[in-house]
Amino acid sequence: MLIIFQGSIFKTTDIVTKKGTGTIMTKSIFFKEAALEDLPAIVDIYNSTIASRMVTADTSPITIESRISWFHEHSVNKRPLYLIMSEQEIAGWLSFQSFYGRPAYESTAELSIYMDSRFRGMGIGRLCLEKAIEISPQLGIKNLLGFIFGHNLPSLKLFSKFGFEQWGHLPGVAVLDDEERDLIILGKKIAAPAKTNKM
Repeated sequence: MLIIFQGSIFKTTDIVTKKGTGTIMTKSIFFKEAALEDLPAIVDIYNSTIASRMVTADTSPITIESRISWFHEHSVNKRPLYLIMSEQEIAGWLSFQSFYGRPAYESTAELSIYMDSRFRGMGIGRLCLEKAIEISPQLGIKNLLGFIFGHNLPSLKLFSKFGFEQWGHLPGVAVLDDEERDLIILGKKIAAPAKTNKM
């Protein structure tokens, strides 16, 4: 796999293949820094996940206005917000957020991945985790966190495949449709990039 960084765009040669009813779909996936004008699409994708009660603790759609300050908390050099692009379509987004907002946690970040319904189940989440781990050292991140509901088994399984371990378990802290749900905190220690000896 070849990864090229050009400005705010990560390009990848990865092709995502999905076998459906006798057909094969191939998609070229790349990542680019989100701009403010992308916020409506970001919010739409987020809102599309609410009804499943699997991904977010929001129980009703959020507004674009409510996410403006959240958008500006991101920065490409420390806490980026990337669009996941399939050709010229926005397939989803990937966000790094500071944990707890205190200086002592500067090297710890929370990772969030949200996919458009048309692109779920195609292996793009795996690619996102791979890239997030790869670029974390460049962002000064030593600890990468994922906050996942205990009943979201596919996401828990995916994160565990990439070496995330359970660092916390908050039983019954979320109430979704009158049912208490657990929150699992997954964490991964990010290795510092290897130093090369200069001749």
